[in-house]
Order: sequence, then C-alpha cells, then structure tokens
Amino acid sequence: MLNKLTTLKLSSLFATLMFSMSVAQAAGPVEVFKPDLAKGKEIMQQCVACHGADGNSSASIYPKIAGQHAEYLYKQLVNFKPGKDGEKPLRDNAIMAGFAAALSDEDMKNVSAYLAAQKQTLGSAKNKDTLALGEKIYRGGIADKKIPACAGCHSPNGAGIPAQYPRLGGQHAEYTESQLVAFRDGVRNNSEQMTVIANKMSDKEMKAVSDYIAGLR
Repeated sequence: MLNKLTTLKLSSLFATLMFSMSVAQAAGPVEVFKPDLAKGKEIMQQCVACHGADGNSSASIYPKIAGQHAEYLYKQLVNFKPGKDGEKPLRDNAIMAGFAAALSDEDMKNVSAYLAAQKQTLGSAKNKDTLALGEKIYRGGIADKKIPACAGCHSPNGAGIPAQYPRLGGQHAEYTESQLVAFRDGVRNNSEQMTVIANKMSDKEMKAVSDYIAGLR
C-alpha cells in the first residue's frame, strides 16, 4: 500500500499534469508560418534591378542575396523599415527603406524564403598580396586587438549559421568591405557585436578579409 507521503506526492503530480494540459488546450495549436514561394518570387521582381533576377547581383556594390538564410534576410528587411514616429531605421539606406516600407510582414517572410531557396553564384578572391592576411583574420582573428575569428560565427567555409549568423562566403568583396565600414561609422546599427569588431579594424584589414571571404565556398 502507498503511504500518506507518497499519495500526496502523486496527487500533486497529477494536479500539475492536468493544469499543464489545460493550459496547452487553452492556448491551442502553435501556428507555423508556411512561406509562399510563388508570392516571394513575385515580390522579388521589384528587386531585380539591383540584386539580379535570381538574387545574384552582378554589381559589386549590391549584395548577392541568393542562398542567404531566410531569417537573416527577414531581419534586414525589418531593420530597413523606418521606426515609429519617423525614427531612424537601424540600417540607414533610403532605397531599401522605400522598398521595405511597402512590404507587409508576410511579404518579407515570403520573399526571404524564396531567396533562401535560390543558389548563390561562386565568387573568388582577387588580391593575392593580401590573401594571407585575410585568411589569418578570418580563421584566427587579430589577437592583439581582441578581434575573434570570423569563422567562429560565420563557419569555416563562410556558410554562416541559420537564424544566427549570415552566409558570407562568395559575397562581393566590395560589398562586404562597405558593410564593415558602415558598422564602424554608425551607418549600420543592427549588430552590436559587429560594431565593436569593425571599430577595431584598420582599412587594410577590412579590405583583406573581405577579399578572402569572396573566395570561400
């Protein structure tokens, strides 16, 4: 037979389980957003002039966004939107602010999912003189400046980590460099971690690591 203490414990456990079940039932099933890739492709037609038909921009001042993590793309679109009461967006870009402002939350998720499903074209490092420096920074960081290795967050091959850190490999060197400068100069304010890192880097270091990243695959 069960003693009194055991009976009390079982009664308490049963009550807890019943409460948990009732809360779950009251909350209902969790809805998972299912992106509409067809709608995403349709929205993408507004972006082809700068980013190319499939998200692979041929102009190095514009980023390749094909194959980028959907979560990252969505976050950037949100950050381009002007804030409430005319607050300055976290990413200051008049052209992108205009596009983002016209998109609903669902639109942003759909186009982000569509772009993530596209294949990024390969890139290449072009400056042999800075290749060693770029590789050293990307894989080992800069110890005396307390700059961590880029590979720690963006992965050894530049693929990034979905929902956490963006894909960098194969990106135009000029664009990557421009974003490091934007973080340093306060034009881009949506990553405290990158702002700290960029403020410790010289122009030469930014250029070298950006060129090296372009060749990752």
